[in-house]
This record gives sequence, structure tokens and C-alpha cells, in this order.
Amino acid sequence: MRQATAPIIKPLPDHLFRVHGNSAEMRWEAMAGLGYHTPNDRFFVRNHTSTPLIDVTTWRLQVHGPGVRRPREFTYDELRAMPSRTYDVALECAGNGRRFYRTQQHDGAPGTQWGLGGIGVARWRGVPLKQLLEEVGVLPEAVDVLAIGLDAPFEEHGHVRRPLPIDKAMDDVLVAYEMNGVPLPPDHGFPVRLVVPGWVGIASIKWLGELEVSTVPLFTPWNTVFYPDVTTQPVKSAFELAWNARVPLSGTRTLRGRSWSGQGRIVRVEVSMDGGLTWRVAEHHGHHLAKAWLPWHVEWTPRHTGTRLLMARATDETGATQPLTRPRHPFGYHFDAVVRHPVHVVLD
Repeated sequence: MRQATAPIIKPLPDHLFRVHGNSAEMRWEAMAGLGYHTPNDRFFVRNHTSTPLIDVTTWRLQVHGPGVRRPREFTYDELRAMPSRTYDVALECAGNGRRFYRTQQHDGAPGTQWGLGGIGVARWRGVPLKQLLEEVGVLPEAVDVLAIGLDAPFEEHGHVRRPLPIDKAMDDVLVAYEMNGVPLPPDHGFPVRLVVPGWVGIASIKWLGELEVSTVPLFTPWNTVFYPDVTTQPVKSAFELAWNARVPLSGTRTLRGRSWSGQGRIVRVEVSMDGGLTWRVAEHHGHHLAKAWLPWHVEWTPRHTGTRLLMARATDETGATQPLTRPRHPFGYHFDAVVRHPVHVVLD
């Protein structure tokens, strides 16, 4: 294994990404007119260090620990030969939306100042984690499954690693080797990664090399120091539109966007074109999946020039609705307040 010469391998053109050091945020306008899934070339990247280049012929996935009867290693070919599942799942950085604590609420939080582009939906194919755990004889007293990545150690904290409760590990977690119909690109976890539906992105460990099954709760910097007490993602919405987009005055425009929640399906989306004074129910189209996002659209005919604030708020099947403000999180996580998206209506 070796590290890439740059933190991210794939091209990062300005019209697709905002680059934040060793991470890259998708521009939402890059999704306009596309299908349900986020293409691999514009899927966001969150790296703690840099993308490793792993030799799949020597790579092994070790599954071991006091919580299993028969520890063993799996090769790439062995995993691909096992019965597979395919899921449409959203992955989202825990800090997605962090910059709005500062720009909207004037109470900023430290960390990468993501807009709303730290999310993507892909079609993932792989082996259910439950199946691997059953292969090694998971014990009834198993408590946690610690997933360990093979990227370079992060500062003095070691390899990126975070435990999953056994109940979640045995539910809907995927050990994925394909993304949108092709082998995982290096930046997205080749040869194998976890995909943990509904949970913050740090749970979906990339470049997976080891799964340790414990009979006691496990603690690492990634569930104590950096991402304490964050698991399920809240409700959010975004427009498929550039920030400060110029909108022609004449004619009717179709505003499109997507809403999502780690807690369940989106059941309602409302859109305001006047900064929240009035709201209209958006129309749904496309897929309606609990583990991904809901595309929606609404017609708008601007009546005069000037700056407008577009707003979208969604409600999921649990009844959770995006609030207008969100109490500050000390790490800038879980910003789920309605985002005020500025556009400028101009003469043709």
C-alpha cells in the first residue's frame, strides 16, 4: 500500500467542487438535470489524511475479536463471490451545513466549513455485514464491531476507526465493493468500505482492513474526541442551484431540489420564494427511499428583479421537520435548520 501524491486522486474541477484542504464538497448545481444518483466524478470526498493506493491482490479483511468463534481473513475475490446486495444509500458528512452556524446564525463552529454539498447518494453493491459476522460465528454476547481503515494514521490518533453497536451491524450495514456499478474508486474506499445507512459518514469507514468484534463497549477518538454522541442524521434540504444564482425575470422557472433524513422517508417538502413569508408544497418525483433522498420540484414565476431568499423545509415519516434555527453544536454537527439560499432575479 502507498499514499497518493495528493490528498485526493480524482480531478476536482471548480465547476463541480469546492475544495477544503484534503476534502472536497460537491456543488449542488452540479446535480441539476442529473438522475437520482450522484455520479462518482462529483461525489464529495472527506479524507482525514490522504487517499491510499491499495494492492487488492495482497489486501485482506480481518474479522476477529472475543465476540466471534472463528476469526478469519477474507480476500477481495472471496467477498465478491459471496451473495451480494445492492442498496441506494446516502452518505453524508456529520459536519455538512456547518458554515451556516456562522453565516446564518452568526455563531460559528470550528472545522471544515461545509455548505450542503457534503452528501451524495450512490448505488452500493457488496456483502451485508451481518453475513460476514455470521460466517465467523458472532457470539450472543457481542456488543460492538470496530471498523478500522487503512489510510495513514491521523496525527497521534492512529488509523481512523469507529465502533458500531452490534444491533446496527446486524441490521442494514453493507461491506461495499462497488459504487454506481463500478469498483469503488480509490477516493471512495477501494477495495472495500462500510456503508452505514442513516448514520453520519464517519461510521462508513473507507479502505476497510479490519473488523474487531468485542464483548464490551469500545471507544476511539472517533466516537469520543471528534464525533461524540452523533449517529443518525437529521432532516435537510438543498436546491439544485448555484449559490447567488442569476435567475431571468421573464417566464416560469422550475426550482428543483432534494431532501433527506437518516430517520426515515421524506413525506412533505415546502418551499418559500420570499424568505419564509409564504410556503408552497413541492411536488415529488422519482424515488421515495428511506435510506437516500427525495427529489422534488416547484414552479416559480418571479415578478420583479432583486435578491430573493429561497427556502426549503422537509418533514420525514417520524414527524421531524426542519426548524428555522438550530442551537449551536460545539463541533458544528447536525445543522438541520432551513437554509436561506440567495438568488438574484435579473433582466434577461
